Amino acid sequence: MDQQLLFLINRTWTHPAVDRVMAAASSFDLWWPILLIGLLAMVIWGSFRLRAMLLAIGLAVGITDALVVDTLKSEIGRPRPHDAVAGVRTLDLAKAKPRLLALGQPLKEEVSTETIQGPGGNSFPSGHAANNFTVAAVCFAFYRRRGWLMFLPAILVSYSRIYVGAHWPLDVAVSALIGAGLGFLTVGALEYVWRRWGGRIWRRQREASPSLLHA
Repeated sequence: MDQQLLFLINRTWTHPAVDRVMAAASSFDLWWPILLIGLLAMVIWGSFRLRAMLLAIGLAVGITDALVVDTLKSEIGRPRPHDAVAGVRTLDLAKAKPRLLALGQPLKEEVSTETIQGPGGNSFPSGHAANNFTVAAVCFAFYRRRGWLMFLPAILVSYSRIYVGAHWPLDVAVSALIGAGLGFLTVGALEYVWRRWGGRIWRRQREASPSLLHA
């Protein structure tokens, strides 16, 4: 079932224009300068609540990526689709500096020709899916009316990891649940700490903001 869905997404439900979108969505190197600029702007000009959300995102992603994702990858060692199954397309942007220039160049496309078990495996969990759903969960917890929109890019990035042949569908789905769960748990822990000990840490701000999640 997992392999059948992989081939549907990776080989059947495809289009040349969509190939480029998915390759771009799957490339963190393309987006990190934009994300860094946005992060700095929010730190400098953002409200206390927004900065608290950024702190929660930093903690949640740190836990998700450095502790959970890396640990599970080394312990489980499931090979990526293109290392385990023949006929899997792999897509990536061309090498370019800055990475933005790769959008105007031909994509790097290969098709696996034989079954080769990877030495360690990096398919489960998907760091892209877990981290993006962690961020989306934290944004939703802080800003319910608009925060849910962050699940849209999280879904796009997660789907792109299957489309470009980097992860199995089940790996991505479970990784998304792990990321969202850790995001909500981190927000809950920070809210508890702020409500109980925030006055000792920052009394004036605690009086002005009894909760991190509500204006």
